[in-house]
Amino acid sequence: MCGCYVIFSKNLNRFYVGATQDDVSTRIEHHNNAEYGKNKFTATAKDWELFLFIPANDYPHAIRIERKIKAMKSSVYIRNLCKYPEMLQRLVSRT
Repeated sequence: MCGCYVIFSKNLNRFYVGATQDDVSTRIEHHNNAEYGKNKFTATAKDWELFLFIPANDYPHAIRIERKIKAMKSSVYIRNLCKYPEMLQRLVSRT
């Protein structure tokens, strides 16, 4: 299922936003095992957990949602997406 995912590391107190066409739990497992490269941002922690998953119509739609969230550069925005469903719905429908 295509979608945009937000994972959180308590160790780093940081979010990571990505898009996937694969199973999101497998994707998180790969991040925790540093399978995307030892020098990548997510390789610095091994406690990534799913914070939010946003289903998308297709992979390009998931990429657009990912870019919009990253452009906001705000953990408050990410937390508000989880807290306010209407905000999340607006993001999906306008992207």
